[in-house]
Amino acid sequence: MSHALAFWAVDAKAGEPDLWVCMSCLSEVYRRKVPMPHCPTCHGVSTFEAFTLDAIRDWGTDELIAKADAAAAERELEPLQAPGPSEVHAAE
Repeated sequence: MSHALAFWAVDAKAGEPDLWVCMSCLSEVYRRKVPMPHCPTCHGVSTFEAFTLDAIRDWGTDELIAKADAAAAERELEPLQAPGPSEVHAAE
């Protein structure tokens, strides 16, 4: 019986990598989030590190690259959001 995963949200500033790869098993990748309390594949705790899609394509397995491509595609599916208060710049 499968169950839904819970995630910690991880913010990335513009230009920073937003794909998080499990460095224990190298088979799980998520965009701007990491599963909690551990990796669902290897059960590693605190083993995720951030990478760009290009970096993952350089060294990842075909399976990891496919997962990274799918995670990166989430970016295009996100609705446009109005800027928050900290992102608003005064024109005056």
